Amino acid sequence: MALICLVLSGAALLVNGLTLLGHVPGRDSGVFNVLIGGLQLVLCIAVAVSADGSLPALFAIAGTFLFGLTYLYVGLDALFSLGSVGLGWFCGLVAALAAVFAVVHLADDPVLAVLWAGWAALWTLFFVLLALGRSAITTYTGWALVLASQVTTTVPAVLGLTGHWPAGPIATSTALIVLVAVFGGAVLLARRTAARTAPTTTGDGDTVTASPAAAPAAV
Repeated sequence: MALICLVLSGAALLVNGLTLLGHVPGRDSGVFNVLIGGLQLVLCIAVAVSADGSLPALFAIAGTFLFGLTYLYVGLDALFSLGSVGLGWFCGLVAALAAVFAVVHLADDPVLAVLWAGWAALWTLFFVLLALGRSAITTYTGWALVLASQVTTTVPAVLGLTGHWPAGPIATSTALIVLVAVFGGAVLLARRTAARTAPTTTGDGDTVTASPAAAPAAV
């Protein structure tokens, strides 16, 4: 179940990243997030009921609960204009818990610990963007979501579903390098996007600003 939810998370993060970059309308993204978040919560509740109080089973789905609630909250916020400050503070809590999960998994599954560290970084971006209102990181957050959505969710989920979940020091080191590349690559893409959308002056002295929604399409 966790791996299936990981696939769903990859789709949600990708759509949310494209929304921040101006490629997906907010209402479309809102409906999609409600569907993904609602489905994840239903699956988690089903597992929790069948777990019969087993703490390991409940711990295994705790993170998925947090992700499902995030997507559902994002969807409702987009559809009903609830205001994003509360969502941002919730994301801050999720980021802190994700960091705890990363530490917990260091011994038994280092690769999963690296993934949790990446998710902690993503949810921290949500916190800074929404709770603290730092709109300057909007484009960077969008690119980070687009890149991380596949590297930290879709690819690991496919590997796990096919029985090839990575393990060992080489896999852990590779995961760390790829994670650094994701967030570093997002910096470069955000700068390229900013350069393409920067105001330019025409020959007659008029200032023209490129459309933020259209600019990333050329990247």
